Amino acid sequence: MSAKTAASLVDALVAIVGAENVRRGPEAAALYTDVFRAQAEPIAVVRPTSVEALQTVVRTAAEAGTPINVRGGGASYTDGYTPSAKGQVLLDLGGLDRIVEINETDAYVTVEAGVTWARLKAELDARGLRTPFWGPFSGLVATIGGSMSQNTISHGSSAYGISAGSALAMDVVATDGALVRTGSAINGGAPFSRNYGPDLTGLFTGDCGALGVKARITLPLLKVRPAHRPISFAFADFASMHEALRLVAAERLEDTSFILDGALSQGQIARQDRAGDLLGLALSILKSSPSLAAGIGQLLGGALSARKHIATSAYMIHYIVEGVDDAEVKARLHRIRQIATPHGREIPATVPAVVRGMPFAPFYNVLGPNGERWVPVHGIFPHSKGKAVNAALVAFFAERRDDMQRLGIWKGEMFSTVGSGGLLYELALYWPDAISAYHEAHVPPDYLAALPRHPDNPEARAYAHKLKADLIALFDAHGSIYYQLGRAYPYAGVVQGEALDLVRAVKARMDPKGLLAPGVLGL
Repeated sequence: MSAKTAASLVDALVAIVGAENVRRGPEAAALYTDVFRAQAEPIAVVRPTSVEALQTVVRTAAEAGTPINVRGGGASYTDGYTPSAKGQVLLDLGGLDRIVEINETDAYVTVEAGVTWARLKAELDARGLRTPFWGPFSGLVATIGGSMSQNTISHGSSAYGISAGSALAMDVVATDGALVRTGSAINGGAPFSRNYGPDLTGLFTGDCGALGVKARITLPLLKVRPAHRPISFAFADFASMHEALRLVAAERLEDTSFILDGALSQGQIARQDRAGDLLGLALSILKSSPSLAAGIGQLLGGALSARKHIATSAYMIHYIVEGVDDAEVKARLHRIRQIATPHGREIPATVPAVVRGMPFAPFYNVLGPNGERWVPVHGIFPHSKGKAVNAALVAFFAERRDDMQRLGIWKGEMFSTVGSGGLLYELALYWPDAISAYHEAHVPPDYLAALPRHPDNPEARAYAHKLKADLIALFDAHGSIYYQLGRAYPYAGVVQGEALDLVRAVKARMDPKGLLAPGVLGL
């Protein structure tokens, strides 16, 4: 695109959204960089503040033949929204931040795509309500539209599944500016049901924005269960941890669960020390406890010894269990103990207590505990493949141990269950390197100021990039599927022909010139 054509397009976009909502050049770098990296600088970052403006912006850019990328909260790492080449526009949907309707009678909430999970939770908490899935750990910045595009997992996932399972209806913008409605709203009625004929809502989940621009999302509402308690277990090895995790998942006893290895758990302690957040930790435990007495007991009986257990454990599973009353919660805890105790040992449940009280933590985790750069890599497998994947990863890192030590690169492991049959296996890679504009903008300034600063380190960075690519190849060789596909994980190259033809047909209707999120999903 020539400079003159680009300038003309920017002028047209300014006329639609106002000069204050169009950013260009280095001042916008934090927006066109993701957690991992930037690729190319966009012509402009455009922030529509209404659905109607979004429709006009998308249509105007498409009529100019300009590729369009779509950013939610920016908490991703797979090149899903970063422009892949020069001459592209980046849509920042953070300006679509209205909670459109909370309908307690018909049990749904409709939000614009840029509403964060933290903001929605605050609104619903005041009414004693929740959504089934209620956000990833990055929910302070992660948006509901972004999660629906990416397929995310965290709070509520153990009981209710990933983000896509909590979508009832959507309004999705095609590149001609048309608004496509899904769910029961397709007949002009209320969006109270997902299913009315073919499941069009599901079609637009997990697409990373390649099939359309999400404008509004409707989610179901549930009454908050008043009782809850945390519980944690430590395990000596992967096999025992995985078996306990699998067996508990088969009974869906908990609302939320997550698993960390010893390296990442130690990193969490380092972050708390660096942030000076011991008081905040204590307050979050008290806030999350079912009673003041229980909270004080958790502090006295758990927090003081948590570090000792973390230092001596290879893996830890943390559960948050909910119920209509404490009797139900205790019954669920009893059943979890019956399942997990033969494989590991119960430890103080300080970590899930903190998470319950502070579900959306400040953005400390986008850097390592000593200021290292960070990128996660994951694969999702049936449980039957867990042992083989773990063995392959042990061999993978053994072969690279010397190079990683020389370059100061280290890794940690995280796990989740996906329904009753799936295992999400995630590696976190850390390496010493200069931070980016993204980190400067998103990491709390007081925490960032206390971290060591590393010089530019192209050798370690290149090795980390290669590790990421090699890990994806390893996961793919074991038949993995993925969330947050973006441009990093395989899709078009591995999907069977007939299914891919169908996806391409939807893409052709919504985006006939292939301008929307080019290269995402391999399309």
